[in-house]
Amino acid sequence: MFAGLAKLFREWKGLKAFKRVPREDRRLVFYSEGAGYWSYFEPVFKALQSIHGAPILYVTSAENDPLLVNTPSGMRSFYIGDGSFRTLFFATLDVDVLLMTMPDLQSFHIKRSPFSVHYAYLHHSIVSSHMIYRPAAFDHFDSILCVGPHHVEETKAREQALNLPAKILVEHGYGRLDTIAQNARTSPSLSQGSIIQVLVAPTWGENGLIERHGVEVINPLIEAGLQVVLRPHPRTRLLSPAALNTLVDFYKDESLFRLDEDANGSTSLLNSAIMVSDWSGAALEFAFGLERPVIFVDVPRKILNPDYATLGLEPIEVQAREQLGVVLPTARLGELGTVAQEMVADSEKWQATICKARQRWIFHAGKSGDAAAAYLMSLVD
Repeated sequence: MFAGLAKLFREWKGLKAFKRVPREDRRLVFYSEGAGYWSYFEPVFKALQSIHGAPILYVTSAENDPLLVNTPSGMRSFYIGDGSFRTLFFATLDVDVLLMTMPDLQSFHIKRSPFSVHYAYLHHSIVSSHMIYRPAAFDHFDSILCVGPHHVEETKAREQALNLPAKILVEHGYGRLDTIAQNARTSPSLSQGSIIQVLVAPTWGENGLIERHGVEVINPLIEAGLQVVLRPHPRTRLLSPAALNTLVDFYKDESLFRLDEDANGSTSLLNSAIMVSDWSGAALEFAFGLERPVIFVDVPRKILNPDYATLGLEPIEVQAREQLGVVLPTARLGELGTVAQEMVADSEKWQATICKARQRWIFHAGKSGDAAAAYLMSLVD
């Protein structure tokens, strides 16, 4: 009980500290729903600082957010939790611009403020906006920082179909992708002739690889002599812990298997020559960021909007799969090891194909932070 009361006190204290900031200093505010979201904000923050010298107020719902302890120069950070004080924060918000990665504004208990706030949405995935999100996930934002042309097309199609007010659609890009690419350029190249590392990074939900297939995915890779790193989605740990624990326990004595649950870590990503995934947005980050191929296991689509097809637009996670790798039916899971080895042997061919696809799908590759910062400053200048 005392721990709960202490947590509530910290949240109240954080909200009060935020409200004490003079109104003229509440121009640009970032809201982070969890500690793992900083990688999406960071390139925007760095560009705002280096190019414009713009101070930022950073509000987080994560008690363990490292920015609460190590707050960078040019930022003030505040903790408000994810309960009643967060609801109060949104209900009474009086700032110029709020940038956030959390969708479904206005749909549930998180509402727009009665004050004149500009709500800007920052995509935290490359995937399309109309299949794996709820139908109205983005309807109540004033502007959308779009990863690529697909987000622009999808948003406009929904606005026209439902006669919604037009939002400002910014050709932004994807900051996390830029960071991955930068880390790859400054990291040692994968050693030729050494053991091949495969990153298994599925999405969460009843149709995910861990939930549906588990050992069937890992075994063929290990039998082929490949090093396997399993990187589950954080929501898999939350929603399907038994399935994940069963799989990890099965391989606890296997030297070619390792579990990686560091959602922010990049070591497993950078050291892997190929990824095995399903409908996860991580597959697009891996391919576009590292220029390395993906094996997409063809499990049923992840659909949170059953009416997505009414827009007549195939999501990027459907269209781009064969540009970024190989789509493998579940009936051929036993061939995973062989397919992975063949694709790694053809890595130069895949690199050229993926680079061409990135030009097609991603805005401002390598410079997304600059694009976002310029737009945000235009709102407050």
